[in-house]
Amino acid sequence: MQVNISTRHGHIQSEDQEIIAAKVEKLRRFFDRINAIEVTVDLEKLDRPSVEINVSAEHAPDFVAATESSSVVSALDLTIDKVEQQIRKHKERVTDHKGGPNARHT
Repeated sequence: MQVNISTRHGHIQSEDQEIIAAKVEKLRRFFDRINAIEVTVDLEKLDRPSVEINVSAEHAPDFVAATESSSVVSALDLTIDKVEQQIRKHKERVTDHKGGPNARHT
């Protein structure tokens, strides 16, 4: 899985990039078909940075979420929560929920 972290209107330190990479790597446990994750940190508004995450997976639509918050870490956490929710919804939709025999077939 490839993780790409980019910034707009500023620069983030390598320690912060490692934290971001570690947090988005955890998305893998929700969906194992993830091919690439792109994280874009926008520092145009220094008091409200925004984070956008784009997750590409095979045989699934892209999962995209963006959030603004008071800090980069809190915006990242909120955005990851949104992407997790999209992944769970997709998995629920594609999971085969075959039940046992119903009353008519017994």
